[in-house]
Amino acid sequence: MGLSLENIDVFYGSVHAVKDVSLQLETGQILALLGASGSGKSSLLRAIAGLEASSGQIVFDGEDVSRLPVHRRGFGLMFQDGQLFPHQNVGQNVAFGLRGRIPRGEWEGRATQLLETVGLPGTASRLVTTLSGGQQQRVALARALAPRPRLLLLDEPLSALDRALREQLSVEVRRIVKETGTTAVYVTHDQDEAFTVADQVAIMEDGVIARMGTPAQVWAQPGTRSVASFLGYSPILGAEEVAAFGVDVAPGSELACGPGAWSVADTAGEGAAVQVVESHAVRGAKQVTVRLDSGKIARVNLPIHTRVSEPSMRVKLDAGKCAQVTSGPIHT
Repeated sequence: MGLSLENIDVFYGSVHAVKDVSLQLETGQILALLGASGSGKSSLLRAIAGLEASSGQIVFDGEDVSRLPVHRRGFGLMFQDGQLFPHQNVGQNVAFGLRGRIPRGEWEGRATQLLETVGLPGTASRLVTTLSGGQQQRVALARALAPRPRLLLLDEPLSALDRALREQLSVEVRRIVKETGTTAVYVTHDQDEAFTVADQVAIMEDGVIARMGTPAQVWAQPGTRSVASFLGYSPILGAEEVAAFGVDVAPGSELACGPGAWSVADTAGEGAAVQVVESHAVRGAKQVTVRLDSGKIARVNLPIHTRVSEPSMRVKLDAGKCAQVTSGPIHT
């Protein structure tokens, strides 16, 4: 059955932070709430947890928990800073959430099991202050999972870490949560992190869900110009602009250009001439920044040793690496 939200609203005084949000998440799935700062994603997560007053209905596995206090919802929480206790060792931190849930004699075994699951075997006696930032977040995850929560809520759990470590741990977080069979809601502003961790992605804008689907669905069909722009599609071109490259779009739609959409024209008369702005190396390739007739900027990848000496070049547009979008809001 999983998680069901119906018409959730959250207000902070006169500020309408979450606006009539409804969604369904199946048991065992991970949902990423993805969006820019101030989009309402953390407010929605806190409403699910019971940390913020909200209207509407929150149902988990058929039980309406909307009016239950935090401690009676059976949900686990993990935040950006981990909120570990520096005066306790790793095992004591993991076992903290087990108080009153299982007999004290079983705490050590459960903590040992979770530390193995998160890749930290043999660390139970170490002080948390001796661990790296990434290791501390693994301990925080183990502590959140220790009571076997029916729903795990994670609010920007990796945002304080450097990018390389975030990329590594996002893979590990997904593995750990899926191995334990836990349903989870994961808040992040990082699309790569969201697409790595989640089964379903909900992109939030101004308190509403602007797009929801699997990572592949959301990327291939962002739906609106604003969602496409947030995901990194650029430039976004109108019908007249793409017509210069022999590409058509549906009436009332625009074309959002994805990575690799632009390349050098191989035959005479193909594509269109554009102005070269600059070129530089990016990850083993040469990236040329060009300006279209409309003034919009596009980026063309070339082999690293390609020489670009002309003030202009002819480029072509691959519509298969683009997405058709609308300018207005489409909330799904």
